[in-house]
Amino acid sequence: MEVTPDNIARMTDTSASATPSEAAADWKALYAGADTTGTLFERMEMEVLELAPDRAVGRIPVKGNTQPAGLLHGGASVVLAETLGSLAAQAHAGPGKQTVGIEVSATHHRGAREGYVTGTATAVHLGRTTASYEIAITDEAGKRVCTARLTCMILG
Repeated sequence: MEVTPDNIARMTDTSASATPSEAAADWKALYAGADTTGTLFERMEMEVLELAPDRAVGRIPVKGNTQPAGLLHGGASVVLAETLGSLAAQAHAGPGKQTVGIEVSATHHRGAREGYVTGTATAVHLGRTTASYEIAITDEAGKRVCTARLTCMILG
């Protein structure tokens, strides 16, 4: 994967409404220049707002990530959840190691038709060989749209 500063800028929210945390700045250095061209990250217009080993926050717009009925596609929620959990797991694993998702599940509670949905991945277990997260996805009113669970294996 080619890493450039421009790609990292696209992966984080630099709007006035979001202030990157220290952990997000560390993540930028860790993944300086990650090339997201042509990936789901780019296609879904995903933004990382906060990243640390025990917590990651990001969002996607509902528009462009819907099913034919106009609701947020359940798969889009799962992609957001797995991405946030995987990034946090990689931050936990640290340099020289890689993480891969080995289990993901999701319960969809309600639909979203507009605006953004925000995912917050919270560590449930941070071990030597695995890391698990619960990811809550909420709409702009703060109502839970989806609850997901992800386990990643740490390699290396």
